[in-house]
Amino acid sequence: METLMLLTYAAVTIAIFKIFKIPLNKWTVPTAVLGGIALVGAMVLIMNYNYPHSKVAFRGFVSLPINPAVSGIIIDVPVKPNTPVKKGDVLFKIDPAAFQLELNKKKAALQVALSQVAQLKASIQEAESTVAKAKSERDRTQMAYERAQKAESAMAATVLESKRQFAISAQAAYQKALASLERAKFELSTLEKEKIDQLRADVERAQWNLTKTVVRAPSDGYVTHLRAHPGLMAVPFPVRSALSFVPEGNRYIVASFRQNALQNLQVGYEAEVIFPGLPGKIFKGKIAKVLPALGEGELQGSGSMAKTSDFLGAKKGLATALVKLEDDTSQYVLPDGALAEVAIYSGKVHHVAIIRRMLLRMKSWQNYLYLDH
Repeated sequence: METLMLLTYAAVTIAIFKIFKIPLNKWTVPTAVLGGIALVGAMVLIMNYNYPHSKVAFRGFVSLPINPAVSGIIIDVPVKPNTPVKKGDVLFKIDPAAFQLELNKKKAALQVALSQVAQLKASIQEAESTVAKAKSERDRTQMAYERAQKAESAMAATVLESKRQFAISAQAAYQKALASLERAKFELSTLEKEKIDQLRADVERAQWNLTKTVVRAPSDGYVTHLRAHPGLMAVPFPVRSALSFVPEGNRYIVASFRQNALQNLQVGYEAEVIFPGLPGKIFKGKIAKVLPALGEGELQGSGSMAKTSDFLGAKKGLATALVKLEDDTSQYVLPDGALAEVAIYSGKVHHVAIIRRMLLRMKSWQNYLYLDH
């Protein structure tokens, strides 16, 4: 950048010397050189502070590692790499045979338990009928005994004792039938609350596992660097992802600046972006966000105290800003992650801004010039 400015100044100075026929002597030449150094140096310093420039920038995007929720052998990969897909489209399928067998097993166990419930309900109905009969018999014998007590003088002691024994036996039979009914109700309640609920949960879990053998797109986007193929063992652990998915969404230019420029990095400031892949093109934008933290100062909780060596990298920390492009780039081949350069215009000392704009455009045209042997 400084070289371009010096060359421009040199060209203008030579033109002035030629046009106005200024003599080259010990006064004019040193004056022109020293004046150029002072002028260019002052403009560079003022421009760098008020209109920061970043060479460390790229078109940022987020990629999602896609891992299935269940383990299995991939049997089909219908998705095409680098082709837009919609949310819910199938990415790949896992062999569902083992999961279908597990679901059938859980359903069979649930049916057996439900049949046991039906049997217990039938037993409860029978026990309720038995209780009702025992209660009726108890009431009848009790009434007969009470009538015999009232007519005790006219009835033999053996007959009275016999009726009392009948009443006692009927009461015992009623209590036994009532206990059988309560036991059946308790068994039914236990079966329904514990076993049936657990088996239903097992069936739902097995059904969920079966549905997860079909892995779908979490949102609109595309799959890139596809490495999943039939026969590959897919696992839910993030150690090795089956494929990488790039969701649709806002794309920001992530630019890093020297910390000296922090006061001139504010949300809403105008920005201009150039890409090496698009020589001669300038794209307008604005700062959408300035990240509030630098990774170099991060401290994570641990049982060890921080050492000076942990902070040695902080002196190299760059401030990061997210720039939202306002111009449409869809007509160009501009992949996610493409390199960029960014200039920010704070509006201060606005006369100097033209220099930054000229330099950025000159650098954009320089992208046409490269050697690749």
